[in-house]
Amino acid sequence: MMGSRVAAALLRRGKDQASTMMAIPRLPRSAPAAPRVGSTTSCGAAALRPTPPPQQPTGGFFSASQIASFHAFRSLGLKSSLGQCTRKMSTPAAALDSSMASATANSGLKLLVTKGPQAQKAVGIWLFGCAAWVFSMVILGGVTRLTRSGLSMTDWKFAGGLPPMSEEEWLLEFEKYKQSPEYARVNKGMNLEDFKFIYWMEYAHRMWGRALGFVFAVPFAYFVAKGYVTRQLGLRLSALFALGGGQGLIGWWMVKSGLEEPASEYVEPRVSPYRLATHLTSAFVIYCGILWTALSVVMPDPPAESMNWVKGAAKFRKLAIPVSAVVGITAISGAFVAGNDAGRAYNTFPKMGDTWIPEDVFSMEPFIRNFFENTSTVQLNHRILATTTLLSVCGLWLAARKINMHPAVKSLIGSTLGMAALQVTLGISTLLMYVPTSLGSAHQAGALTLLSLMILLTHTLRRPSPALLKSLASAVKST
Repeated sequence: MMGSRVAAALLRRGKDQASTMMAIPRLPRSAPAAPRVGSTTSCGAAALRPTPPPQQPTGGFFSASQIASFHAFRSLGLKSSLGQCTRKMSTPAAALDSSMASATANSGLKLLVTKGPQAQKAVGIWLFGCAAWVFSMVILGGVTRLTRSGLSMTDWKFAGGLPPMSEEEWLLEFEKYKQSPEYARVNKGMNLEDFKFIYWMEYAHRMWGRALGFVFAVPFAYFVAKGYVTRQLGLRLSALFALGGGQGLIGWWMVKSGLEEPASEYVEPRVSPYRLATHLTSAFVIYCGILWTALSVVMPDPPAESMNWVKGAAKFRKLAIPVSAVVGITAISGAFVAGNDAGRAYNTFPKMGDTWIPEDVFSMEPFIRNFFENTSTVQLNHRILATTTLLSVCGLWLAARKINMHPAVKSLIGSTLGMAALQVTLGISTLLMYVPTSLGSAHQAGALTLLSLMILLTHTLRRPSPALLKSLASAVKST
């Protein structure tokens, strides 16, 4: 719910900003300089050259060759005044497009979507929808792993195919599964109905991924054909699409490792933790890339209404970026916990069994293998990283109280702290209850939600455009 509200608010903000840009007319070369507010000239000139108030400004101030940020237009009430003026104008559509392009170029603000606010809204909705789809893919993948369904399909086709439609086809698939190490060592004696359940889970996960490719590619081609997508956005989205295509190959590469005979007869068949971590990391990269791009489409400039807030955000950004890295590393370490089935060992907290640190944490050779293959070390490592993440986010929240920043940023930091605390609680509960599917899935969803909040936070802390910085600096000098 919180994510959908944030997305809706950002889309409304992007639409208002693009609408204001569309409303800015190009001044003729021979036109006299526009007077200050308060003169008796046309509403367009008056609206384009507001006079700074004597008090501390809360927005930007621009000449006719500049574009104000979203908050500056809102605080000065320019959106309505410009809208009234443009309704009286008889400028052709081509001239308006030229005015928009000229104004945007002069502002120093590089938009990722052209053709006005409706195009910006459409592309933003599409990208947020794709991000939500990837989010659901990660959760479905977690459920597939927790139900031990991932090894039920013993072959792979790039384009996919229909599931078994008759009893004979089901029996044929079941016979293929009976040849796998997992059936022989874990599920021996499984009946056909139980096999159908795990088969449908893995089939749904694979087909959901292929459907995402269709949902991404078709609108992308449409937006390119309509001229909505800039070169920069097109290259970025093409790279994300290529990563998505490679994700299917990585998934099968991972599954193949679980279909091989384990080195020891006492070891349960499972996929390689390295390949599982690669598969999950790739999914996280795709998700974060789409989410960041969607935010950049609907929010070209970060919230900034004074130079003090801009300076505060720049100072805070130096703290937020390392914390974001810690959150990401902690999430990836969870893949090694899952890959080694380490969540079902040492189901006590805060101690691991009867000790704080198990004796066999460094029992493997070479030493580095312990951090990726040793069950004790992998779980201990995840515990330490999770605790570090919570303390780091707490430190961010405390630092934010002493730094002058936009109220929306401070509110977002509070939400991030709450999510970090909830995520640690979910992790401990999952461990103590021996990793039930419901809690394990919730814990994975919590990791991605926390990562999403950190992406949103770092996006709102980025440096404003040169036009916005110039306007805010001019406003400070005029007071």
